[in-house]
Amino acid sequence: MCWGWRIWGLPEQQHPGPTEWGEGRHGVGPWEGDWPEDERLDPTLLAEGDRRNVVDAYRYWKREAIVADIDTRRHPLHVAIENFENDANIGTVVRTANAFAADTVHIVGRRRWNRRGAMVTDRYQHLRHHSTVAELMAWAASEDIAVVAIDNTPGSVPLETAELPRRCVLLFGQEGPGVTPEAQEAAVMTCSIAQFGSTRSINAGVAAGIAMHAWIRQHADLRRAW
Repeated sequence: MCWGWRIWGLPEQQHPGPTEWGEGRHGVGPWEGDWPEDERLDPTLLAEGDRRNVVDAYRYWKREAIVADIDTRRHPLHVAIENFENDANIGTVVRTANAFAADTVHIVGRRRWNRRGAMVTDRYQHLRHHSTVAELMAWAASEDIAVVAIDNTPGSVPLETAELPRRCVLLFGQEGPGVTPEAQEAAVMTCSIAQFGSTRSINAGVAAGIAMHAWIRQHADLRRAW
């Protein structure tokens, strides 16, 4: 079975699936027929095909055109992760933030991080570095954005029942130590994720995805999802 899909502004094409089903996992080949006149499109991709990790609506688009389009739909949700020990989960956090069209991912501590887990989505996601937690908090205060720490600590508010601020930064600690005491003290609240098994903690990248989706359920316009 085939579904028709449309690259925004271009004639409808017939391909197996609207996103990445079947052949779509490997992208699309060179454009067939006369090239469309659209300044958003990349001549090289039209000629050689587009194998990037993007939804089909963005096939053949230039990278800057994709970023510009996402910028019109980004949510007032920011994500921050502490990176004082070069946390390997940052790539996963960036990829998930891109999927949910988060405004910016803030990396606190070390500037360098392992980008493999991002699956090249960092090209389309705004990133910002802060040397210290204090620097992040000062930025959030200057933008009037609330900081919500995510960590399973005594006195935390269950994420499952918490009302998250619409304009906020979800702050995550690194694998193991979790959110630093300094960050928890400066945050407006700390939310925990309910656990029922034997493990002491959830992987930081997984926890970030759960928390971001909790925000999406409360504040996003689901009619605009792919």
